[in-house]
Amino acid sequence: MNRYEHLANVLGERIEQGLYPAGQRLPSVRTLSTEHGVSVSTVQQAYRSLEDRHLVVARPKSGYFVSISKHLAALPAVCRSPQRPVDISQWDLVLGQITSRVIPGMVALGGGTPDLTLPSLKPLNRAMARVAQRTDNSMLYYDIIDGSKELRDQIARLMIDSGSHIDAENLVITTGCHEALSIAIRSVCEVGDIVAVDSPSFHGAMQTLKGFGMKALEIPTDPITGISIEALELALEQWPIKAIQLTPTCNNPLGYNMPDDRKMALLRLAQCYDIAIIEDDVYGDLSYQYPRPATIYSFDDDGRVLLCSSFSKTVAPGLRVGWIAPGRYRDRAIHMKYISTGNTATQPQLAMVDFIEEGHYQAHLRRVRNQYQLNLCVMTDWVMKYFPQGVRVSRPQGGFLLWIELDEKIDTQRLNRMLEPEKIQIAVGSIFSASGKYRNCMRINYAQLDEKIDRQAIKRVGEIIHQLMDNL
Repeated sequence: MNRYEHLANVLGERIEQGLYPAGQRLPSVRTLSTEHGVSVSTVQQAYRSLEDRHLVVARPKSGYFVSISKHLAALPAVCRSPQRPVDISQWDLVLGQITSRVIPGMVALGGGTPDLTLPSLKPLNRAMARVAQRTDNSMLYYDIIDGSKELRDQIARLMIDSGSHIDAENLVITTGCHEALSIAIRSVCEVGDIVAVDSPSFHGAMQTLKGFGMKALEIPTDPITGISIEALELALEQWPIKAIQLTPTCNNPLGYNMPDDRKMALLRLAQCYDIAIIEDDVYGDLSYQYPRPATIYSFDDDGRVLLCSSFSKTVAPGLRVGWIAPGRYRDRAIHMKYISTGNTATQPQLAMVDFIEEGHYQAHLRRVRNQYQLNLCVMTDWVMKYFPQGVRVSRPQGGFLLWIELDEKIDTQRLNRMLEPEKIQIAVGSIFSASGKYRNCMRINYAQLDEKIDRQAIKRVGEIIHQLMDNL
C-alpha cells in the first residue's frame, strides 16, 4: 500500500468513527506532513483520495473539511440471543438466487461476484494461455490429491500476511472455498451434530450443513465486532455444539473485521470446550486496512482451527481454486477431499502459480481494494439518497458487500418478486439465516458500479420500497 493510501485510510476511519464530525475543518496539509513524517504531496494525494470517496470537501483558501452530506446511517440491529438449534431451511430461495442472476440483462445487485473487468486480470488470461500451450501436456494429468506443490508454496507465502506461518505440506488445494468448507465440516462433524454459526451467515455454509443432516445454532453477531463471545459461551453451556463456523474477517454479509482480542477470546473458548473452529477467510485479502487482519488460525497452537479460503473473491470465481489448512484434522480432510472431487483441475492451479510468482496477485489486490472502498462510498450514498429515511446500513471494512436493514414490516422476498419483471435482483436477507430471519434485510454487491445502470437500479429498488411503505 502506498503511503498516501495508508494515510487516507487512517483519516477515513477517523471520519467514519465520528472523531471528525461533519463540517469540521481537518488538519492542514503541513500539520499532517509533520505528524506522519510524509511529504506534502503525499498528504495532498491522501486528501484527493478522500474527496473521491465523498468524505472530504476542499474549500479554496480554507483547507479541507468533513463532508456535511456524509452522515452515517444507523447500523443494522443485532439479532436476538440463540434459542435452540434448527434444521436449515431456505434452499429454494438460495437456488432461485444463484440461478436467476445469470439471466441475460439481469442487474444482479445481490450476487457475490468480484469485478472481473479490471485490466489487472489480463496477466491471468496470459498465464492460462501459456499453461494451455505447454508441450509436456502437464495440465492434462492428475495432480496429487493435495494439489500443486508450487501453488501450495505460493499460498503458504501469502498466508504470512495474515500472521499464519504454515508449511505447504499442511495445505490442501480444493475446488473453491465452498469445497474447503464442505471438507472442514465433514472432517469434524457427523449427521445430527450441532454447529454454531454467526448470524447473519453465509448461506453456502449453512446449506452445506443442511445437506449433511446437521443443525445450526445462530449466535448474535455485532455489525462491528462480530460474533458475540458471551452469547456463544451461554450456548456452549446449554447445547452439545461440535464446531463453530464463522467469517471473522471482511464478513459476508456484514463486512466487519473482528478485533484480534475477540478472535483470541473465541479461540480460548473453543479450547475450553474442546471444539473445532471452521474459519472462512475467502474475503480476508480484501480488507481495506493494511496490513490485513490476522486470522484466528494464526493464533491457534493446537490445530483446532480449520482455515478455508480461495481466489474466488480476490481474483475470479471461475478458477475454482481454493484451499484448506486443516490443522490436526489433515488426515480426515484428505479423505473427505478424495471422496468429494478427488483431484482439483490442474490448469487453473498452474496459471495461479504464474500469476502470483510474477507479482500480479498483489498488484491486483491493491487495485481492487482501492476500487471497492471507493465504490462503497458511492453505493452507500445512493442507498441513503433513494431508500426511505431510517434505513440501517452496514459499514464494511473490506470486501464488496453491503447489508441493508429496512423497516421491519418490509418483506424483501416480496420486494424481489416485484423487481423480477424489471430484471433487477437483490439477495434477500432470509437466506442468510438458518431459520429465515432477516426478512426485512438485503445484501447488495458494489464490486463493479455502472453510474447509469446500477444507480438507476438502486433508485428503482428505493421507489418500490417507498410504495410498499405507503401501503402499510
